[in-house]
Amino acid sequence: MPISHEAILDASAWVQRFAALIPKSGEVLDLACGSGRHSKFLADLGYSVLAVDQDIAAVSDLKLAAVTPKCLNLEQDVWPLTEIQFSGIVVTNYLYRPHLDQLPAILEKDGVLIYETFAHGNAEFGKPSNPNFLLNSGELLSFAHRHGLQVIAYEDIYVDQPKAAMVQRLCAVKGALKGHIPLQFQA
Repeated sequence: MPISHEAILDASAWVQRFAALIPKSGEVLDLACGSGRHSKFLADLGYSVLAVDQDIAAVSDLKLAAVTPKCLNLEQDVWPLTEIQFSGIVVTNYLYRPHLDQLPAILEKDGVLIYETFAHGNAEFGKPSNPNFLLNSGELLSFAHRHGLQVIAYEDIYVDQPKAAMVQRLCAVKGALKGHIPLQFQA
């Protein structure tokens, strides 16, 4: 089934660029999924998706068989996702440091983590401006190295689309990248 035009327009370019690297063997976690824009995009690519947020009304309205919405408080003291392993994890525009180090534990061997959120310096452009929600310089890169993740791509940059912001982006693999790397990634 072809990817819908709407799903392509809504999904982050970073997620679009690396989503195909996620193994098809398991379920993908769309963490703090919000409206479900990445859940829809991933479902259109043929993935089974667990869409988690504390408000799942919007993602439930998608009514996609490949997307399972789950209402969870991701900021409680105890990390709520300990019993499941994922072939991929997608996180955009979300940061909760107390549970950040839990992500590699729920990623299957050879699974792919795609992370993109706001970084230090974003206050100059608006919200979020609270340092608790902004990554420090090199924080995602340090996180990947601390957990032995193989970094496929990393950026700590200013972007002007969809709005002016400072962002950090990471695509990393737990283990080794299997199969071929699409042409756009080859050196």
